[in-house]
Amino acid sequence: MEISGVISAIVIGIVIGLLGRLVVPGRQRIGILWTIVIGIVAALIGSAIAAGLGVADTKGVDWVEWLIQIALAALGVSALSRVKLRH
Repeated sequence: MEISGVISAIVIGIVIGLLGRLVVPGRQRIGILWTIVIGIVAALIGSAIAAGLGVADTKGVDWVEWLIQIALAALGVSALSRVKLRH
């Protein structure tokens, strides 16, 4: 992966992580760095799932891929917040 790919993955991860955090109701007990990490992981996994479903490359905006990524980020933020709450 080239440096531009890494930078774009980080930027997309930030956006996905923040959107996922906004979807989860209530206060989350995780920091912004965890949100970014979750967003990057959700973006990568969501892209793989969208590619497997055949909806990754469409004309225009890939709305289904974005929805998958945001849903995964929301799940990740919620799960990590629950783990942090218990400790």
